[in-house]
Amino acid sequence: MEYEYMSIESLQKLKEELNNLKYRKRPVISQKVATAREHGDLKENAEYHAAREELSFMETKILQLEDRISRTRVIKEEDLPNDKVYILKTVKLKDLKFDDILEYTLVSSAEANFEENKIAVTSPIGKALLGKAVGDSVEVQAPAGILKYEVLEIK
Repeated sequence: MEYEYMSIESLQKLKEELNNLKYRKRPVISQKVATAREHGDLKENAEYHAAREELSFMETKILQLEDRISRTRVIKEEDLPNDKVYILKTVKLKDLKFDDILEYTLVSSAEANFEENKIAVTSPIGKALLGKAVGDSVEVQAPAGILKYEVLEIK
């Protein structure tokens, strides 16, 4: 079993989404199926087939969320040392080609949001940064070629 590490806040969001699907949306869609079933011949009942497909999609999503939650391990940022890059750590990098200073926080794939500078530990740059210390160089294979960074700060 492959664990997924995330913050307690992210786990809570997943649980809320699961509860919403199971206890709010599922009953509504189940009712749609029942109502459509009452409209006669199921072979030619497009409304029924659409509702069944919607229910099937939702059940798959519920199973995926339940699986993901069962594989989740909560990490507390304060429990991680600051000497190396780990999930939930913010790292300041220097782009060695353009001399730009970049700052990213490594998060789970569920929390990743590039606009907020939150990158997934499973992304190419996330994988390359894991375990690095201040002063280490990092090379990342990207579609545009190899990107080179230096780790300036970890917090």
